[in-house]
Amino acid sequence: MLMFENHCPTGRAEQTENLYLPLSKSPLVMKNRFPILFAAALSLVFSSCFLNKNKKAKGIPDDGQLYGVAPSTNKTMGAPRNMVYVQPGSFHMGPSDEDISYNYTTRNRQVSIPGFWMDATEITNNQYRQFVHWVRDSLAFKVLFGGGINKSDDTMAVDKKKMATVKWDKNTIEKLNELILAPDNRLYGKAEIDPDKLVYRVEYFDLNEAAKKENAGQPRKNFKVKRDQKVYPDTLVWMRDFSYSYNEPMTRRYFNHPAFGNYPVVGVTWKQAVAFCHWRTHIQNRHLNQRNVALEGEYRLPSEAEWEYAARGGRTNAMYPWGSYYPRNKKGCLLANFKPGRGNYAEDGAFYTMPANAYWPNDYGLYNMAGNVAEWTGSYFYEGAYNFVSDMSPDIRYDAKETDNPREKRKVVRGGSWKDIAYMMQVSTRNYEYQDTAKSYIGFRCVIDLAPRMKK
Repeated sequence: MLMFENHCPTGRAEQTENLYLPLSKSPLVMKNRFPILFAAALSLVFSSCFLNKNKKAKGIPDDGQLYGVAPSTNKTMGAPRNMVYVQPGSFHMGPSDEDISYNYTTRNRQVSIPGFWMDATEITNNQYRQFVHWVRDSLAFKVLFGGGINKSDDTMAVDKKKMATVKWDKNTIEKLNELILAPDNRLYGKAEIDPDKLVYRVEYFDLNEAAKKENAGQPRKNFKVKRDQKVYPDTLVWMRDFSYSYNEPMTRRYFNHPAFGNYPVVGVTWKQAVAFCHWRTHIQNRHLNQRNVALEGEYRLPSEAEWEYAARGGRTNAMYPWGSYYPRNKKGCLLANFKPGRGNYAEDGAFYTMPANAYWPNDYGLYNMAGNVAEWTGSYFYEGAYNFVSDMSPDIRYDAKETDNPREKRKVVRGGSWKDIAYMMQVSTRNYEYQDTAKSYIGFRCVIDLAPRMKK
């Protein structure tokens, strides 16, 4: 990881060692000839020293000089688990070769990107399942100890100590009637959790609206956004995406079978991916607060420019993350999971997806930035965006509402997938999907912006 060290002098003024004279050497004590005056002065010195020492103990000497006040937390969380650092730099965003579609939606231009942390792999089934189980447990906790899932309290949390005391017997299952499938939706009368009941409450401030000049001075509540988001993946996408094709085994097993635990999660809409990022931030901040550690940035989906910059791995003019103009190496071996030729899905070693850490990573340590599953970004898809976006961390974001037109719900998708041809895997190729649509070939990974490391 690239670290920036400051070797310049701190410029902090040296304190005088004899800021407070010892009591035995005080002129007031040595030269005072009046007992009453001496007693009063002695009391004044003691109280003054006591107050000054208290202020000094709090870190701010009472000498009338400017020292500054540090935050109450003085630690950082360290490197996030399973993430790699993408250092700041500039690159030529856009096609490394000609735009074969001649749509001119990827005009080549130089832009600069600040540093950020990115998941080394796509979010896997196991990782997303942690989100689903947390929502399930938090709702079960509200049912068993909080008065029900429809209680006005918006708090979502899990008291693990209380949940550990729960005996998952028939009586407990009956108490969870609010979360269980209705009797007419069960097979052989088996009581199971209803996936449609697994809802996460997303809350955030719309900073884009708050930053507008016409909204200056308005209270924070005017920019608070709250929405409920179902979190369970759509497993039927395996059958819905392909007409006249037998994919029922993937529908039944892909998200639930342990054999696919390390495979990228699919069937997740853009809105579900955003909810996952909010939840990931929530549980991290909860942990940091408990340990008096400084809060960091929020997990989010990468912008389109950040994704392309990370996918290139420092190879500015490369067409693919591995740096060459071809999807095969010198021996003819395929370098990613995609559809080679005219439909030979199995040639690359997998019929559908592969484990999230399959194949070699790029020079930044990122796996499968081409192929396997395409990935959601946080950017709004607009054909002419490259013509007017900033050259400093370019991005266009729009939080589309349910009532907006479908065109306004388009989000940029990058990277190509297991069912795409090689052109879709090029680091500059743009594509889009609607934010409320799930596919069997689209997943995601998160990024986070961390403050510079503090020196201990």
